[in-house]
Amino acid sequence: MSRAPEFIHLSDAAVRAVAGANSRHAALIEDAFGVLLETPGGGVSVQGDSKARAQAKKAVQTIAERADQGLEIAEADVRVAIGQAKSGGPGGASAGGLPVGRRGQVAPKTAAQANYLQALAKCDLTFGLGPAGTGKTFLAVAHGAGLLLRGEVDRLIVSRPAVEAGERLGFLPGDLTEKVDPYMAPVWEALTDILGAEQLRRRREKGEIEVAPIAFLRGRTLSHAYIIVDEAQNATRLQMKMVLTRLGEGARMVVTGDPTQIDLVNPQDSGLAHAVGLLEDVKGIGVVRFSAEDVVRHPLVERIVRAYDADAAKRGRSF
Repeated sequence: MSRAPEFIHLSDAAVRAVAGANSRHAALIEDAFGVLLETPGGGVSVQGDSKARAQAKKAVQTIAERADQGLEIAEADVRVAIGQAKSGGPGGASAGGLPVGRRGQVAPKTAAQANYLQALAKCDLTFGLGPAGTGKTFLAVAHGAGLLLRGEVDRLIVSRPAVEAGERLGFLPGDLTEKVDPYMAPVWEALTDILGAEQLRRRREKGEIEVAPIAFLRGRTLSHAYIIVDEAQNATRLQMKMVLTRLGEGARMVVTGDPTQIDLVNPQDSGLAHAVGLLEDVKGIGVVRFSAEDVVRHPLVERIVRAYDADAAKRGRSF
């Protein structure tokens, strides 16, 4: 097979993104496909056998598309692009009206994330299942923040089972928000990234963004709101039924969690997998499952998830 180099014309921003700091991104692509990347100016030259060149070109183009959208390119993005090129999956996807965060416009990085955003856009109730680091919570928060900023909902409500606090929640210092905030850290980090600390503070003070443990949603009808139920694997079956039936007029909900990370005393009482089993085929409900391939944190996280998945498979457990 021919090993003649192929030149890919790119913008200067895309070339910088493909090369990366100290050529780190280019080195990752070279190692992944066994090719040689050079940046002579005006683009990238790829040398290797035809199959390796074709795959490397897909990865380069995915990275370039994101860079040309003004998005920050981290090592995680490069690894995702490499994985998509190897698997034949889709490259870059549109942001679908998501807001711009401090690190640029929010956009899906994997095929599963793109499917997840499509489900969030078209379904009134969406379940996002999968391991940590796959973007379930961040993308749900980004989508909800976008709806709030565009005036499509009046409130953004975030809820999470405070399993660690148990019956001691009432004895923690401070008001309700201060009691629950430690359990909502991932949500607040995402909202701060997207809205900025000052706008987040103002909207919380106006009641447009509300935090409440699942137990405090009982008896309420949530209308014209976007509700995020995070870490839902730690909600009991009764809690899950209660929170799912809080939906009122003009409301939408996303339920996220990892069925393999249940902290309840009796794991069989977890309501997440039970609810998905009952509702997956119900009209208006979307279910998106993430896997180790969708982890976009440190590359070691994907390997850790794979190791635990393999152990669960050997023990005959499935979720």
